[in-house]
Amino acid sequence: MEMYHAVPLPTPEEMTAWDQATIEDFGLRQEVLMENAGLGAHGVLEDSVGSVEGLSILVIAGSGNNGGDAFCVARHLANSGAQVLVLHTGKKKDYRGAAAANMRLAQKMGIQLGHLAKGRSLLEFVHDFGEPDVIVDGLLGTGFKGELREETQEWIEDINIFKSSAFILSLDIPSGLSGLTGEPAPVAVMADTTVTFEAAKIGLAMPSSAEFTGDIHVCGIGIPEFIKHSTPATCSMLTDGVLDLLPAPHPEMHKGDAGHVLILGGSIGLTGAPHLAALGAIRSGAGLVTIGCPAGLAQEVKGGNPDIMTLPLGKGTYWNEGMAQDLIPHLSRFSAILLGPGMGRDERTLGFLRALAELDLPKLVVDADALYWIAQAPELLEHLSTPMVLTPHPGEAARILGISAEDVQADRLHAAQDFAAQTGAVSILKGAGTIIALPDGRAYVSPFAISNLAVAGSGDVLGGLSTSLLARDMELEDAACLAVYWHGLAGGQLSEDFPVRGNTASDIANALPKALKETVDA
Repeated sequence: MEMYHAVPLPTPEEMTAWDQATIEDFGLRQEVLMENAGLGAHGVLEDSVGSVEGLSILVIAGSGNNGGDAFCVARHLANSGAQVLVLHTGKKKDYRGAAAANMRLAQKMGIQLGHLAKGRSLLEFVHDFGEPDVIVDGLLGTGFKGELREETQEWIEDINIFKSSAFILSLDIPSGLSGLTGEPAPVAVMADTTVTFEAAKIGLAMPSSAEFTGDIHVCGIGIPEFIKHSTPATCSMLTDGVLDLLPAPHPEMHKGDAGHVLILGGSIGLTGAPHLAALGAIRSGAGLVTIGCPAGLAQEVKGGNPDIMTLPLGKGTYWNEGMAQDLIPHLSRFSAILLGPGMGRDERTLGFLRALAELDLPKLVVDADALYWIAQAPELLEHLSTPMVLTPHPGEAARILGISAEDVQADRLHAAQDFAAQTGAVSILKGAGTIIALPDGRAYVSPFAISNLAVAGSGDVLGGLSTSLLARDMELEDAACLAVYWHGLAGGQLSEDFPVRGNTASDIANALPKALKETVDA
């Protein structure tokens, strides 16, 4: 997928590599990058609070380059008339390079410095300095890993005491937050605004980070574009540009041009799932939609909807091995198949899936109970040789990966990447901040974390939408990214119509056309 459909989300290691290449290969000095960062952060702060003249500003400078950024910001704040106190956690003699240079410049300007050493409380300095109007958090950068040291945790907790009375600006990332997972370790600064340099780090895109970051501003610091393009970030955030991937309709098209979707699903008590998937396919533009299901359930699955066709299989209400043979005469009609919604966990279903896996199938989207059976019988994936997209929720991903759902949620990015690598398929890890992961390690993150999407059947609609796009001959990667983004747009539309929730999965499907139109027309 072209990069203009997404913006890079580098890992901390990738960002460090960009910095090093800029300094060592391109020849731009670290002092220049730090100066750009400091100027940018100063501008973001004034955009947020207005003029800083006369304000009392407490700047926390850690011992690394993030501390250097903090010293640099302090200079510009003092130049703008603020009363500034910089608390540095490292000894003055231990600062190196650009960080040391900015510390010395701050000293030359007469900015008040204090050593926030181990065993000292930030509150001691505030007692003498006075309660700050603004706190600039430059304690830890994006390279922080592991658990916080006791004194660092205490300093972060001290900063958060002023959350209600002072404006808190974090530099690059709120201290204590993982730049990779977006999780606190175990606490993090609760910023009003985070100014992150050159690109948002992947951890900032994780929904768990939102309560700590406040508003996020990206500030360029001078990394050349050719460096970012020559060593691209593994992960990217989807943007409206992904909508350009949608095949455009043309006046002379017929229904076959928009593809024929087959949905294989439904079981006793779960007949709504394939129906909702069909609605997702219809509302996203599929030319024809058919639900294949046990013959005894066909009328219930159709639900009286004249837009949905059915393909009754077998004679009863349970899936069985023989139904795969019933499919063979019809398979050539279908452009793409969604496998699994509401399929159920009756043991006979596994026989059907094993027989189906031996057939020559079109592109597949595999969801729900089909993923449950893959976890029980991993060899199914080896036999399903057709190109496919897998769409697990955290529990389904955990079952296949052999870990807990809590482990998946604690590091969603790596879980999604591991899932795609293990299965060899394009994978959509559902949930707030849905992640599309590819077997080669690349990943895309959805910008949407909308509670209106957290309803029963929402994933079925996404499955139908994804399959509809595959049926229009889109590439797996493009279809997955477009489906996730479009699904999120529908959720955003519903958050306006249903501000305290109350919408259904059918509403999500029905919102798809309008959500697309309003975004394209905006």
